[in-house]
Amino acid sequence: MNYFELKISLTPNTEINRDVVSALLAEIGFESFAESELGLNAYIAEKSFSEEAVNRVLENFPLPDVAVQYEANRIIGRNWNEEWEKNFFQPIIIRNQVIIHSSFHKDIPPFPYDIVIDPKMAFGTGHHSTTAMMVSYLLEQNLDGRSVLDMGCGTAVLAILAHKKGAKPVTAIDNDEWAYKNSLENIRINRASDIQVKSGDASLLGEERYDFIFANINRNILLNDIPIYAACMQPDASLFMSGFYKEDLAVISEACRKQSLKLIGYKEDNRWIAAQYKVTGDE
Repeated sequence: MNYFELKISLTPNTEINRDVVSALLAEIGFESFAESELGLNAYIAEKSFSEEAVNRVLENFPLPDVAVQYEANRIIGRNWNEEWEKNFFQPIIIRNQVIIHSSFHKDIPPFPYDIVIDPKMAFGTGHHSTTAMMVSYLLEQNLDGRSVLDMGCGTAVLAILAHKKGAKPVTAIDNDEWAYKNSLENIRINRASDIQVKSGDASLLGEERYDFIFANINRNILLNDIPIYAACMQPDASLFMSGFYKEDLAVISEACRKQSLKLIGYKEDNRWIAAQYKVTGDE
């Protein structure tokens, strides 16, 4: 598959500005991001690329006094594991319990949970604040024998960790072809073959009921899908969501309240939020 690469220059080139750009581009279909000396590189499938959409979101950049420029290049399908190895993906340790690394990393120190991720073009290596916070939340839960849904699974890192923590059954869903295929590969590498992987969106959810739902996507998709998640939750289930900013927490929580879901708490990192909701039973 061919891709478009945006080489984005930011002035000033700060973490907060990079995070805002990645969030804006994710909403129009960009799948993967990597920091650069000037700002950020962003990647999208050629069939999904729209320069008009890029111009629209970047011209309306929400933070003041930030200059954003970009150069778009069409790139032919390549060995993305090799690209990540050379340029981007370094092992990450979360809460001194989980190490996430790729198969090309050697001499990995031992941790309770060792997850191998060969990311290709899929989002979710653990380096982004949202994924790291969701991993942290997952570590805090007793998942033994409990059902888990990893919605917008990316690399399936959350599904794999849930499996390693004893969750059963585990379902991972993503509507991106690369993420679906990459999830299957990563699940095989981690010998977690009983995780069910589906290609699609929340419309795939039906009669299934889950004890834990993890959805790391973006604000607009979450708002659209919260009623579907609520309908799929066991009576004492928890819904964990990330992929939105702190200023969006109120509108996310209000949408949850309408589905009888109560905000239990949230984590924050660089303005990104991961929040937990539970069924209240109230109308």
